[in-house]
Amino acid sequence: MKRMKKSTYRYDKLDKFNLPFPEAIFDISYYRKDPSPFVELAQELWPGQKGGPKPTLAHSFVSLLERKGCLRRVYTQNIDGLEGLAGVSEEKLVECHGHFRSCSCISPQCQAAKNGITGMIDDCRQAFIGGEAYHCPECGSLAKPDIVFFGETLPDRFQQLVEDDVNSCDLLIVMGTSLLVAPVAQMPEWVGESVPRLLINRELVGDFAKEALLGGGGSTDVFMEGDCDHGVQALCRLVGEDWEQELVELREKALQE
Repeated sequence: MKRMKKSTYRYDKLDKFNLPFPEAIFDISYYRKDPSPFVELAQELWPGQKGGPKPTLAHSFVSLLERKGCLRRVYTQNIDGLEGLAGVSEEKLVECHGHFRSCSCISPQCQAAKNGITGMIDDCRQAFIGGEAYHCPECGSLAKPDIVFFGETLPDRFQQLVEDDVNSCDLLIVMGTSLLVAPVAQMPEWVGESVPRLLINRELVGDFAKEALLGGGGSTDVFMEGDCDHGVQALCRLVGEDWEQELVELREKALQE
């Protein structure tokens, strides 16, 4: 599981919208009243745009793990789609807070809210990148990319996979996160006590910090303090020269696409 580098988007850029609280940008009730703050964020974050966010070495490391047959799953709280751009397959990816590959109507009464708006993601993308909200072609209500807002449930895929993945885990790597947002933040606590856990982060967080404070965790917890990119490079260097070279090549390929 991971949450890579935070978006460069800053909440203080939304001062002009007079939000009642910064997180209102991801509040479904507020979106119904005023979709413009989220539209602006989505306009910046929508994956695949020229000049948009690009995968880091840490994203490419996850792709490398899959290529080496070492990756069971990656759970990410990011919504920027950089894991996919780095080459991680959809089968290995659980985007816990949603993605931009599909869109849905936000009206509970609309059938498109339950089944999605088939074939309309291109129109949704065009509207958002153009700075406009998108409306459901079925009922005319507001629609949005399938990003999980406050007040919405996590994708079914999370519930379908997480129990088996946690029970089958023989190494848990956690990277670049504050481990504050449940339920994903609780995942490190769900693996077996004998499962090694590696945290690559700028600070101890969540259950890792608690175990360190209590003197628990034993030899199964490892903390690599620092930047995610530097951490994965160090890991690849320890494994072997070919891993580090492949990591760099995967990153370069992702940057060119």
